[in-house]
Amino acid sequence: MAQYPEFVETYYSKGIFPIISKLLNTAFKWIPFSVGDLLYIALIVYVLRWVIKNVKRLRTHPKAWVLDVLSFVSLLYFMFHLFWGYNYYRVPLHTTLNLNPNYSTEQLKSVTHQLVLKTNKLHFAITHDSLLKTTLPYEFVELTDISQTGYSQLETLYPHFKHNGQNSKKSLFSIPLSYMGFSGYVNPITLEAQINAQMPLNSMPTTIAHEQAHQLGYAAENEANFIAFLASIHNKNPYFNYAGYKFALRYCLQELSKRDSEAYESTLCAMNPGVLEDYKEAFEFWSAYNNPMEPLFKVFYSHFLKANNQDKGIESYSYVVALLVDYLEE
Repeated sequence: MAQYPEFVETYYSKGIFPIISKLLNTAFKWIPFSVGDLLYIALIVYVLRWVIKNVKRLRTHPKAWVLDVLSFVSLLYFMFHLFWGYNYYRVPLHTTLNLNPNYSTEQLKSVTHQLVLKTNKLHFAITHDSLLKTTLPYEFVELTDISQTGYSQLETLYPHFKHNGQNSKKSLFSIPLSYMGFSGYVNPITLEAQINAQMPLNSMPTTIAHEQAHQLGYAAENEANFIAFLASIHNKNPYFNYAGYKFALRYCLQELSKRDSEAYESTLCAMNPGVLEDYKEAFEFWSAYNNPMEPLFKVFYSHFLKANNQDKGIESYSYVVALLVDYLEE
């Protein structure tokens, strides 16, 4: 399937998957807790129980034992692809939106400067003080509802970004996710967007929008990031506007620091101190959960992405800069 992206785009991503998505959304969105996380717990319990009950069979009938395991794993792998995973092999978003995936350092500098001006302006409009960090006046449920309105606005410009409805929930595994270094994920069986509830509220608008992009069938991380940016800046809510531009600016700053350290330092000096405080809040949160296992989880996930048509692995998150530069360059 990976060799036929046009086929996947036409018959799965725009054919079968929207039907599956609508059915799953209708089935699970009204349930206030994460069904997908409960399924994960049930799966872990089932596997542990099966291993304990069949440990003797491994010695007496090793071939049958291995075949049982492979059959079960194959079934899960098939369900993963049927319900969501084939979206990894669809036509790249930069092709469908006619964006250039390449950019120069000068283009990056120009767009980063543009993002600084916009982010500073939105920050000051919210706080009325360039020194203050922002504080979102919303609860989690309110944020998910507001994010949905952003997709409704985005749909008027890009009809293929039509979202079926709200299905974002706090993950039951928020603390483990924090130690693993992940802000959220979409359950591929229930299509629920699971959000790390431990994160600062300031980090949630774009995280929710990112996971909602996955629900639309955009599996690639760089594409989900870009769509989250679009949905946030087209949202009528000023906090989401600010979050979207701050989100894009962070990725551009990271790339600029690698390409031109002097330009990076001068750009930081041009930013509102309050914006830097918002970045600092997120940095301190993730730093508090640093542990020796986190890099291992990241390596595992990177290999998972590479196995699913994302050659850059976890680095594909930063590839969003190419999409941002071409979209924003004046």
